[in-house]
Amino acid sequence: MNPNKYPPAVNDELAYPGALSVGSKGVGVKRVQEWLSYHGFATAIDSDFGSATAAALSAFQQKKKISLNSTVDDVTWKALIEPIVNALEDGTGAQLDDRITSIAKNHLSMEPREFGGDNRGPWVRIYTGGHEGTEWKWCAGFVTFIMRQACIELGTPMPVAGSLSCDTLAAQAKDKQRLVTSESVVANGAAWQGLGGAYIFLVRNGAGDWRHTGFGFRGPTGAFGTIEGNTNDNGTDNGFEVCARTRAAAGKDFVRLI
Repeated sequence: MNPNKYPPAVNDELAYPGALSVGSKGVGVKRVQEWLSYHGFATAIDSDFGSATAAALSAFQQKKKISLNSTVDDVTWKALIEPIVNALEDGTGAQLDDRITSIAKNHLSMEPREFGGDNRGPWVRIYTGGHEGTEWKWCAGFVTFIMRQACIELGTPMPVAGSLSCDTLAAQAKDKQRLVTSESVVANGAAWQGLGGAYIFLVRNGAGDWRHTGFGFRGPTGAFGTIEGNTNDNGTDNGFEVCARTRAAAGKDFVRLI
C-alpha cells in the first residue's frame, strides 16, 4: 500500500514518539514495551521506562546490531515497527480475491497478536481504527482492513463497506446480494465454486446473528482454509492472534467478494 494512503490508525502506530530512555513515561513508552514484547524481549507493559525496559531494549538493539545507547532513537524505533511496514507491502494478483489472498498471507507471516491484555496492542489498534480493550473484538476489523488494503492497491471499490461488527458485515453483504448461506453451498457445488478463490466467512450464532469472521479460501465442498484474526489454535471467537485454520462449511455463511 502506498504510504500516503495509510489509515490514520496506522500512521499513529508508526509515528516516532521521540527519544525515550530510563525515566520516560507515557503512551510512547507503552508502545515501545509492546514492540519489545513482540520481538521476543517481553517486559511489563506499564508505560514506565525502568530498568527492565532498558535491559530489554539493549538486548533488542544488540540482536539488531543497533548502537547500544539505552535510548529509543529513530533507528531503534524503525526496527521495532518494521513488522507493520512489512505487512503493508503491496500484495500480488490483479483480481480482488487473489490480492486479498496475498495480503492476508503477508499479514499472517508477520504473526500479529495481542500485547498488554485482552484485545490490546498495536496490531489490534491498526485493525480497529485505533481502538483497544476487552470490548473491541477485532476479527471483523481484520477482515475490513485487509479488504480495504487490497481495494486501495487495486484502485477498486470495496465489495462491502466493512465494519468492526460481524452482524453489520452480514447486513452489508445481504444488501449487496453477496451473502451466501451455509445450506446453499453445502448442497450446491456450483454455489461453492461461485464464492471464488477468497471470500469472507461468518460463523453463525443463530438466526440473524454471527459471532466470528475471517477469510476463507477455495477448498473441497464442505471445508475450507482460513486466515482470521482474534482467534487461536482452538478456533475461538475471542483469541489473541491471526491464525490459519481449516473449518467446515456447516454453520457458516459467506460473503462473495467477486
